[in-house]
Amino acid sequence: MSQSAVSRAPVKTAGVAERERPGFGRRTAEAAEKSWRPLALLVVCFAAWWVVAATEMVEAYLVPSPGATLDVILDKPDYLWQHSWVTTYETLIGLVIAVAVGILSAVLMVASTTVEKTLYPVLLFAQVVPKIAIAPLFVVWLGFGIAPKILIAVLIAFFPVVISMVTGLKAVDPEMLQLSATMGARPWQTFLKIRFPASLPHLFSGLKVAVTLAVTGAVVGEFVGADEGLGYVILQANGNLDTPMLFAGLLVMSLIGVVLFALVEIAEKLLLPWHASRRDQGVTTTY
Repeated sequence: MSQSAVSRAPVKTAGVAERERPGFGRRTAEAAEKSWRPLALLVVCFAAWWVVAATEMVEAYLVPSPGATLDVILDKPDYLWQHSWVTTYETLIGLVIAVAVGILSAVLMVASTTVEKTLYPVLLFAQVVPKIAIAPLFVVWLGFGIAPKILIAVLIAFFPVVISMVTGLKAVDPEMLQLSATMGARPWQTFLKIRFPASLPHLFSGLKVAVTLAVTGAVVGEFVGADEGLGYVILQANGNLDTPMLFAGLLVMSLIGVVLFALVEIAEKLLLPWHASRRDQGVTTTY
C-alpha cells in the first residue's frame, strides 16, 4: 500500500464507532417524521374552524369561515403585502438593534460585576412594565412615524437576547478559561476563541424567542398610532366589523413570525454544525 493511501485511511479508535452520515432519503424521512405531527394538528384546527363556521355554531360576523378568510387574502394581495412589508421591516430593524445592544450589554455584565449588579435590576424593571401601557408615550415623544414601532420591538425582543447571552458567556468551562490564561492568551483572544463561540447555542435559543416577540412589538406599536402595517389593518377591520380581513391579518402576522423563526433555525444549523444538537454524524462509544 502506498504512503498516500495510508495517510488517507480513516483512523480507528478502540471502543469508538463512527456513525455514517445519513443519505438524502433518510434525511427526507426524518424531516417528514418531525413535520407530520404539527401539520396534522394544523389540519385538525382548520377542520374545527370550518365545522364551527359551516354549522353556524357562532355567527359569521364573529368567526368567518376559512373560505371567506382565504377569499380576502386572494382578493387583496397587494393591500396585505404592502402592510405586511411595513410590519416585517419594523420587526427586522427592531430585532437587529435588540441583538446588537443585547450582546453588548451581556458582555459588559459578564466582564464587570458592578455593571451586572447595576444594570440587571433596570433590565428586569423594563421587562416587567407592560409595553402596551407605555406605547402611547413613545408616540407622544417620537411621533406617528416608524420610530415608536421599532422602539417597542427593541424593548420586547431585548430581554431574551441579553439573558440568554449572559447565560452562555457564564456557562463556559472554567478549565478552558484556565488553560487559555496558562497559554498566555489575552482577554479579548479568550473572548473571541472560547467565550463567544461557546455562548452561541444559548444566544440562538434567545433569538428564537426574540424574533417572535419582535413581531408582536411592531404590531403593538401599530395599534397605538399608525396608518400602515398589519396592526393598522387589524384595527381598521375590527372597527368595521370586517372579521374576514381581521382573521386574514392575524394569519399573515403569524406567518411572518413562523418564517422569521425558521430563518433563525436555518442560521443556527449553518453556523453551529459543531454543536451536539446539530450534528448529522458523530461518534458512539462501544464500551
